[in-house]
Amino acid sequence: MPVSLDLIQSIQAQSKLSISKAISLVENETALGDELISDLFQYTGNAFRLGITGPPGAGKSSLTNQLISSFRKENKKVAIIAIDPTSPFSGGAVLGDRIRMTKHYADSNVYVRSMASRGSQGGLANQAEHVGDIFDAAKYDVIIYETVGVGQIELDIMQTTDTVIVVLVPESGDEIQMIKAGLMEIGNIFAINKSDRPGANKLSISLQNLLTSSSIDVGSWQCPVVQTIATEGRGLIQLMENITAHLKFNLKAGQHIVKNDNRYGRQLNAYLDKNFQQKFWNEKRCILFKNEMKKNQEERLSPFLFSKKLLNND
Repeated sequence: MPVSLDLIQSIQAQSKLSISKAISLVENETALGDELISDLFQYTGNAFRLGITGPPGAGKSSLTNQLISSFRKENKKVAIIAIDPTSPFSGGAVLGDRIRMTKHYADSNVYVRSMASRGSQGGLANQAEHVGDIFDAAKYDVIIYETVGVGQIELDIMQTTDTVIVVLVPESGDEIQMIKAGLMEIGNIFAINKSDRPGANKLSISLQNLLTSSSIDVGSWQCPVVQTIATEGRGLIQLMENITAHLKFNLKAGQHIVKNDNRYGRQLNAYLDKNFQQKFWNEKRCILFKNEMKKNQEERLSPFLFSKKLLNND
């Protein structure tokens, strides 16, 4: 079933009803959703994608709220994809749109969408990148991804966004150890939120020393450390200046092209994998699998040998 031209045009016209319908099609991994993303592809590649991540309680949502206001002052249209924990009962997002960022609901140029993480280890829902493409095609200038505060390496944020802000708090304990474990490689900007609390300056100095020592390439981006108090809007001007500086750096270095190319390759591989799986599991192979699973553990072939057996049975 082809995607209607009316739906595509209404998405481009920023109809929130049509955008919501499109997101549901994609999030539920429907065939029509795949067709829709394909039809919208020619209209993507223009939005700035910003990732916000960090441990629980760091104030990511409060900071996102302030960033929305700052971008709106620049007359930019903003879409937010808030990745929430998945309900173990419904499979849907637990926190939901209405709990977050309520002050922006009256603004027709702001769209907030919650998505369920569905166990994604990187914190991003599997279809979040495609949802970003919908917002991109709908001519939103800025797409903000705010992830589940799991405090782990958010690899898919780095892959999905152009700039990543890692939000930390002074009393996070061994935060530096977590950064050494890989979070430092993902962040382009580090925000120490709730910086009116004890330990903010110490964490800032430690971070700056660590980031300086880890930067080998003279021409590479030097990650700034910004102290913020999101609930009061303090530090937001400096944070916005660094976001703009990183965007300009990416444009000058051609990193925006690299990011777009990587997104293209990643989506291509995902579709190839999906299509291969659909074609691979024919009736004969499904029967072989079911019969193998009926055997005791000792009688089964190893997964490696069984995969070879399946491949040899067209």
